[in-house]
Amino acid sequence: MSKKNTGKVFDMDIFMRLMSFAKKYRIHFFMACFAAISLAIIAAFRPYLIIETVDGYIKTKDQEGLLYYSMWILSVLIVEVLLHLSFIYIANWLGQHIIKDIRIQLFEHVIKFKMSYFDKSSVGQMVTRVVSDVETIAQFFGQGLFMIVSDLLKMVVIAAFMLYTDWKLALISFTVLPVLIYATKVFQRSIKVAFQQVRTQVASLNGFVQERVTGMKIVQLFSREKIEYDKFVGINEVHKKAHIKTVWYFSIFYPIAEILSSVAVGLIVWFGGLNVAFEGTVTTGEVIGFIMMSEMLFRPLRQIADKFTTLQMGMVAGNRVFEIMDTDEIISKEGNVAIDKLEGTISFKDVHFSYVKSVEVLKGISLEVEAGKTIAIVGSTGAGKSTIINLINRFYEIDSGSICVDGVDIKDYKLHSLRNHIAIVLQDVFLFSDSILNNITLKKKEITLEQVTIAAKKIGIHDFIMSLPGGYHYNVKERGGMLSSGQRQLIAFLRAYVSDPCILILDEATSSVDSYSEQMIQYATDTITKNRTSIIIAHRLATIQKADAIIVMDKGLIVEQGSHHELLKRENGHYRNLFEKQFSDEVVELN
Repeated sequence: MSKKNTGKVFDMDIFMRLMSFAKKYRIHFFMACFAAISLAIIAAFRPYLIIETVDGYIKTKDQEGLLYYSMWILSVLIVEVLLHLSFIYIANWLGQHIIKDIRIQLFEHVIKFKMSYFDKSSVGQMVTRVVSDVETIAQFFGQGLFMIVSDLLKMVVIAAFMLYTDWKLALISFTVLPVLIYATKVFQRSIKVAFQQVRTQVASLNGFVQERVTGMKIVQLFSREKIEYDKFVGINEVHKKAHIKTVWYFSIFYPIAEILSSVAVGLIVWFGGLNVAFEGTVTTGEVIGFIMMSEMLFRPLRQIADKFTTLQMGMVAGNRVFEIMDTDEIISKEGNVAIDKLEGTISFKDVHFSYVKSVEVLKGISLEVEAGKTIAIVGSTGAGKSTIINLINRFYEIDSGSICVDGVDIKDYKLHSLRNHIAIVLQDVFLFSDSILNNITLKKKEITLEQVTIAAKKIGIHDFIMSLPGGYHYNVKERGGMLSSGQRQLIAFLRAYVSDPCILILDEATSSVDSYSEQMIQYATDTITKNRTSIIIAHRLATIQKADAIIVMDKGLIVEQGSHHELLKRENGHYRNLFEKQFSDEVVELN
């Protein structure tokens, strides 16, 4: 369904798809339509009253009749204002409720994507789609669709009334319509392409700014301020040019529309005035009424071009949003097995996996992890250690082989049920801009502050949390910026511990912390790994010597397995070489 650029002025497929979201609010939809029809009818009633007033009461100097019709005109204006108020409110109410539904559906879809989608997607561009583009869809309903329907109905009713009143004068008024309609069509086609470029540049600008603000420390550390500034100026220049192109189209179209409508008024005054003066088949009231009606006919046409632009912007934004909603990056085969508790036995059988097709990261891995045991995985960078834990959680789909937990293929588990029993402490801890308590519980109502406090005392970090202003209610700000890397790591350990997982995974949890934090983390590790299946990926070999088994990986293969002491006994073994190199380096550093 998603389309890059259809080239159509009006894309019916996207239009109908957007309209499908209005089914839920059909009552309000019909109320808006009723208000639009009523506005069209009452709009034609005003010039009729003007004609009757001028010809019947002003020319005859009938003061009583003039007062009577003046009150009618005032009443019509009041009703029209009230209808306008209701129409605008209902149309915008409908738009906001529809985009709420679209945004929820979009976000629900996005959070189910595989990790591979986020690996190759720009965060800034995705934020633009979810926030800015969806907001533009609201204008599709509130300021585009219903306004166009209302204006078209007004034009049809006014044109019909003009023909009924005096068909010759009406046809003279209509002579400029073909030119104006053609100009409007050209304008709409051009402005759609321009707005597609604008939305693309907005996404690029958002993506650039988001990345640089997030990575500002690197920008300043490597003195790239001038380079990034110049890049931003370039991107901003392209963004400006895209916007100026839309301004250019508007600056051409509106003067043309104004000139043509003025020509129509001039023709009415010329033909009608001559007729009033010499033939008498046209009245003065009709000339005044036709001038008023020509404005009511041409102004909506000019507005329709503007509103049609809003409609097109909404459809362009809708197309971009639907591209994400139609993206098939969701794990396709989710099982039906739901479990309350896992024993924790894990087995890999001849697992092959590649992030990029034909470039294997795991080359036939087979391993067994007994329930309640702790295993460590070591190896050089790029050996495939972290890939193993990504596959256990089904963040990615394997190419071949099988991964089983408690003898059941992970593809047969319900995804939420499987992940609910696995906790991971990553090297790069992500904390939300919220309190420590909410970052630990992730706002799970079943986990209380008392439970968190007890768990914190057990793993030895309660005193550290209470030393912060506000204790458990201390706001760590965006990405946990108010805490050190070691403190964030401790919070991550507590978050994993309170979730009471059956399987615990620690991915390089002590690789970037100071010695004091490492001691606390080591104590926390010993506590939370007790009596549960644990997988520890470590760079520092001193932290894994107590593991029941150590798996050594190299270039996507398991090259050694055994306990710490068993592996040290192997001459020229990979583990022994790693151990001797690491500890010899540490001795050199101490000296």
